[in-house]
Amino acid sequence: MKREAMLSVIWATPYMRKKPEGQIPNGAWRNRKQNLKLMERCMFRKEVIREKILGLGADVCGFGGLERFSETPINFHPIDIYPDCKSVIAVGIALPKGLFRVEPRLIYGHFNADVVHKVDEVVFAAAKIIEKECGGICVPIPSDDPYEYWEEETMTGKGLLSMKHVAVACGIGQIGKSSLLLNPEYGNRLVLGAILTNVDFESDPFSENICIPRCTKCIDSCPVLAIQENSVTQKKCRQNTYGKTTRGFATVDCNKCRSECPMRDGIL
Repeated sequence: MKREAMLSVIWATPYMRKKPEGQIPNGAWRNRKQNLKLMERCMFRKEVIREKILGLGADVCGFGGLERFSETPINFHPIDIYPDCKSVIAVGIALPKGLFRVEPRLIYGHFNADVVHKVDEVVFAAAKIIEKECGGICVPIPSDDPYEYWEEETMTGKGLLSMKHVAVACGIGQIGKSSLLLNPEYGNRLVLGAILTNVDFESDPFSENICIPRCTKCIDSCPVLAIQENSVTQKKCRQNTYGKTTRGFATVDCNKCRSECPMRDGIL
């Protein structure tokens, strides 16, 4: 909707035309005017906010309303964390293409962990920007750990939110057969973060799905057969992927599902 059309809807409401004599107390009248002015202000701030978040170092930024989370499991819905949440903002930073052209054990693992912290810094700074620009409340969500859900027997962990599902809801990408997020521009190289807010932003359009029909390279390349289409046996994956050097440094010993994907670099 164009700015002029939005303004005509907002300012056509009885609250904004003229105060009805004797019907609304002065305090309530002022609050309604302030709320409607805030709504008008924030309708046109989304793209400004997006540009500022990209300016913080994010490669992608998307917005999703709560209607996009209707099928989210209990205890992993945005309102389970922040009951007043009305919108979710997803951000992502892409790893360089070169990290997928070398053995992942030391180099990929180091920079993947480093970018997780950079994403956390971006969502923290972005939350403060949105609170300042729109007058709302924001809750930045950690990109990875800490989280509490863990099943030791199956080595299954779940973050506070599923970042890849948040990214889908916010129009950043779609989930491929590997269960990884695929973005048209950055492929499967994005490290993701999120912000919950009580500012009611309009949802972005859903992203196209770039996962190639009938392609099974991610499934076929997994050395421990951990991938079934659209799901992963986490115990097999974790046991094969994460290790340590003799000195105790953390390693990532496998990222075949990422590096063998024909869409690892995206299509744009």
